[in-house]
Amino acid sequence: MRRSHASTVPSAGQGDHVQRRDFIRTGSMALAATAKMLRGQMPMPPAAHTSPDASTQGNADITLTIAPVTVELAPERVLSTIGYNGTSPGPVLRMREGRPVTVNVINQTDTPELVHWHGLAIPPEVDGVEEEGTPFVPPQGRRRYSFTPRPAGSRWYHSHAMAYSDLHKGAYTGQFGFLMIDGASDPGAYDQELFLALRDWEPFYTTSMEDEDEMAQNDPQPEKPEVMNTDPNGLEVSSVTFSINDKSLGAGEPIRVKQGQRVLMRFLNASAIENRRISLSGHQFKVISMDGSPVPNPALVETLLLGAGERIDAVVEMNHPGVWIMGAPEDAIRNAGLGVVVEYAGQHKQPLWVKPASIVFDYSVFGSNAAPRTPDHTIEMIFEKLPRGASPFNTFLVNGKSYPHEREFVLEQGKRYRLVFRNRTDDAHPMHLHRHLLELTEINGKKTSGIMKDTVVVPYYGRAAVDFTADQPGLTLFHCHIQQHMDYGFKALFRYA
Repeated sequence: MRRSHASTVPSAGQGDHVQRRDFIRTGSMALAATAKMLRGQMPMPPAAHTSPDASTQGNADITLTIAPVTVELAPERVLSTIGYNGTSPGPVLRMREGRPVTVNVINQTDTPELVHWHGLAIPPEVDGVEEEGTPFVPPQGRRRYSFTPRPAGSRWYHSHAMAYSDLHKGAYTGQFGFLMIDGASDPGAYDQELFLALRDWEPFYTTSMEDEDEMAQNDPQPEKPEVMNTDPNGLEVSSVTFSINDKSLGAGEPIRVKQGQRVLMRFLNASAIENRRISLSGHQFKVISMDGSPVPNPALVETLLLGAGERIDAVVEMNHPGVWIMGAPEDAIRNAGLGVVVEYAGQHKQPLWVKPASIVFDYSVFGSNAAPRTPDHTIEMIFEKLPRGASPFNTFLVNGKSYPHEREFVLEQGKRYRLVFRNRTDDAHPMHLHRHLLELTEINGKKTSGIMKDTVVVPYYGRAAVDFTADQPGLTLFHCHIQQHMDYGFKALFRYA
C-alpha cells in the first residue's frame, strides 16, 4: 500500500462456515458447525456501561479472555502473539440487533487493553477507545461491557490500544475477530456462510516499500501537490507472512463446496498495515454488502479491494467445478500465504490459479445515481504526511495539525455533515469514523449515493466525500485504520456542542 453465539475460526476451510438450513434450525443463538451457544442469557440493564469487576455481577452472555496464543500458519511456521479465547482470529460472535448484551473481558497480560466494537452505534464509554473515555481493561484484571448492539450486519472487534514503536502491541497482535449482528429479517439465500479474515503477520520496519497503490488506479489525482516533498521517508511497517484466518495458502483444509451452491463469503481485512485485494480463480464475487450495510446496486466483480478495517459480503455462485485458488492477485503476496484452496466435491486436481482480467475496484459501481441529501454543513479535511527520515517515523496531519485538534470539529446534534477528504499523500488511507454510519457521496469526482460504510479508502492523491448525521452524542474518534498512521498523528476527536 505504501510507497519506497461464539465460535473459534481455526482455518479458512475448516470450521468457519455454516449450512444455511442448520443456521435457520438453531436460530439466532447459535451457529451450526462453527458456533457454541452463548452462555447465561439474562435480562440486561438498558443503559450501556462498563464496570471494573465482572466477577461479582453474575454470568455474562460472552466472555473474552486476552492472553498469549500460538498460531500455526503452516507446519513450519508457528507464531506467538496475543489473542482472544486461545485463538487468533478470536471467536465469531453473533448478537441480535437491539437485544442488550453483556461481555466480560478478562485480561491475562501485563498490558492495559481495550476491546473496540467496530461499526456499532454505541456510547463512547463502551466503544473501546481511550480517546473517547472508555476505561482500560487493566493488566491481570477484567471489565464488563454492557450495550445494545446495532445496526445489523457484518462488524468486528479488535484491540484499540496504541502501539507506537512496539510491533507486539495493538493491532499488530492477534486480537481480532468477527462480530455478526443479526437483524429481524435475513433472506438466507445461500448454502454456506464463510468468515474470512485477510491478515498479515510478523511485522517489521523498513525504509522502502513496494508500491502497490498504483497497480489498478487510472483515476485522476485531484489532490496531487504541484510541488512534491522530497525529504527522506521515515521507517514504515511491512510484513512477509500472510494468511486467511489462521492458515497460509497450502496449509490447513480447503474450502469445500458443491456445484450449484451459493456461498456467502464475509471478508474482513484485519491487517494493521495494508489494504488488500482478493480474487477467486474462475469465479466472480457478487458484492451485496459493505461494512455490514446492503449496497443499493449489487454487482459482479473479479477482484475485491478491502482497506484495513473494511468488510465486504459477497455471494459466489459455484458453477465452475475444479480446484481453485482464492488469493491476492499480487504473486508475491499470494505466494507468501494470502490465499486458500477452494475445492469442489469429487474434484481431485492440483489447485489452479488464474490471474484476474481486472483488479480495478470502484465503490461507485455499487451505488445509486440518486442525488444525496443536501448536508447542513461541510467540513474540509486535508491529509498530509511529513517524511521524518531518521526521526524515525513519519508524522501525519489533518488540516495542518496532528491529534488532538482540540475543539476543532464540533457537531450539532441532528445536523447532517459532509466530510470532504483531500488526500495529499502517496498512501491510500482507510478512514474510520467511530459510532456513526457514513454515506459515500463522491470518490475521485464520481458522484454516488446510498453506500453506507464506517470505513472509506481515500485513494492516494485522491478525494472522497462522505455524509453522516450527528445522531450519536459524545466524543467520537476519527482516524486512519493503519496502526502506524493512527499512532503518529492521523486522528482527530469529534465533539458534540
